[in-house]
Amino acid sequence: MGRSTSILSILLFALTTTFLSPVYAGTFDREFDITWGGGRGKILNNGELLTLSLDRASGSGFQSKKEYLFGKIDIQIKLVPGNSAGTVTTYYLKSKGDTWDEIDLEFLGNLTGDPYVMHTNVYTQGKGDREQQFNLWFDPTAAFHTYSVIWNHHHIVFLVDGIPIRQFKNLEHRRIPYLKMQPMRLYSSLWNADQWATRGGLVKTDWSKAPFTASYRNFRADACVSYAGKSYCPAGSRRWLSHRFGRAAEDKMRVVQRKFMVYNYCVDSKRFPHGFPKECGIHERQKLV
Repeated sequence: MGRSTSILSILLFALTTTFLSPVYAGTFDREFDITWGGGRGKILNNGELLTLSLDRASGSGFQSKKEYLFGKIDIQIKLVPGNSAGTVTTYYLKSKGDTWDEIDLEFLGNLTGDPYVMHTNVYTQGKGDREQQFNLWFDPTAAFHTYSVIWNHHHIVFLVDGIPIRQFKNLEHRRIPYLKMQPMRLYSSLWNADQWATRGGLVKTDWSKAPFTASYRNFRADACVSYAGKSYCPAGSRRWLSHRFGRAAEDKMRVVQRKFMVYNYCVDSKRFPHGFPKECGIHERQKLV
C-alpha cells in the first residue's frame, strides 16, 4: 500500500510539472521580502547581499516570494561573530497550515571560541521531534559557507559546503509520512532564544555586544516553483530529482556524523523511554563518539 502510494505521488508530480523554467539565482530584492524587524533587515549591494540584525528590542527575518515543491536550495551565510551566545540564526523551508511540513536548520550561537551548533529537524504533517545537532568544524563567522538542502521523492539531504551531514529517507512504504504534497517557502530569521539556545539556557545574551548581525549571499534555487497547483521546474532539475546516495557519499556522511554529531534523537532513550520513532529502527542508529 505505502509503496504504491509513493509511486502514484511521483506520477502525479510528473503529470502536473512543466520542465521549462530556469534555475532561480536572482538577487535578494527580487527573490525575498523582509517581513519583520523594523528596518533591522537590509538588502545591500544592488541586491547581492542581505543582512539581518538583532538588538534588545527586536530581531529580524525574511521569506521567499516563491513556494517550492522539491529542489536543491543553496545559500551562503556568515554567522554572528564573537560572543553570539543566546542568539539563533534560522534557515528553513516550511509550508502553511496546522499540519505543516518543514525542513529546519538553526545555528545556535555560543561564547567566543566555542563551536557553533547546527541544529536540524524534519517536520511531517505538523510533527517534528527529529532533531540532530552538529558542531561545525570551522569558524562560520570568519567567511561565508554554503548550506544546502536536496529535497526529492527519495530523500532529504542536509549539506554543508557540499558535504552531506544528514539524510531523511522517504519511508512511506513503512507507513512513515514524507514531505511530498505541500509547497514550502524559504524563511530565515535572527532572534534571541537565550532561554534555551546556549547550554540549555545557562548562558544568556550579552546585550552589550549588540547589534548582532548575520549576512547572506549567493542564493540559488535549482527547484520546482509551485503556482496554482502546478510545478515549474528548471530544465536540468532531473539531476537532483533522481538524486540518491551512493556508498561513497553515505560513508562520507557517516564519518562527519561520528566526528561532529553531538545529539541524535534516535539514540536518546531518556526522551523516548517507550520506544524510538519508527524511522530510527530502520535507519542505522549512529552512536555518538
